[in-house]
Amino acid sequence: MARLPRLVVPHQPHHVIQRGNDRQSIFRDAEDYSIFLRWLREAAKLFKVAVHAYVLMPDHLHLLVSPSDETGLGKMMQWVGRHYVPYFNTRYHRSGTLWQGRFRATVIESEAYFLACSCYIESNPMRAGLVQDAAEYSWSSFSHHAGVKPDPLLTDHPLFWALGNTPFDREMAYKELMNQGLAPREIEVIGQATLKGWPLGSDKFKAMLARQTNRRVTPAKRGRPPKPRQDPGTTNAG
Repeated sequence: MARLPRLVVPHQPHHVIQRGNDRQSIFRDAEDYSIFLRWLREAAKLFKVAVHAYVLMPDHLHLLVSPSDETGLGKMMQWVGRHYVPYFNTRYHRSGTLWQGRFRATVIESEAYFLACSCYIESNPMRAGLVQDAAEYSWSSFSHHAGVKPDPLLTDHPLFWALGNTPFDREMAYKELMNQGLAPREIEVIGQATLKGWPLGSDKFKAMLARQTNRRVTPAKRGRPPKPRQDPGTTNAG
């Protein structure tokens, strides 16, 4: 069965994952991380994609973004790749692809999953054992949300602003969410939805997306469809 086109819904948050080919490193030092973020900032502005949260890991990356149209997200990721991959290959004397296929993305129901997904992304270095505290990791958006330093790449989502009336209130509330952590089930649901490309949200949200996009937004049931029930009063012809 042919793979469905990636579902992109304008002005709705999307969780994006891009992995290195064969789990190889895509960032090796601070210069790599910095130049990728610079190009990501340029591309986000060029293609009108709001970046709400991110983390750059040694062999993959996560983004939480809201595109303004159906094509901007794909164009942004393609533009960054066209700049970063030649840079990386030239610097490290390699050739060929850097990414493991196309990027994965899922549409997020804001009210139910936006903040959880943001925390999921920024706590990734802790789950990977790279740091013990999210504030220790330099290549994520946590420092912005925690009030350590503003990040010009980011556009704050209304749900982040709703955490408090002042910057201090918002920062404290967000840090408390991070300290509480996510339940193992939440981590699994967020990760699997993005890898499989299906929307993350309630049944009502998925039904709304299906109507809005005129396409299937949940996995098809496996196996053959059930045979129609035969009227007991009939017989098959020989």
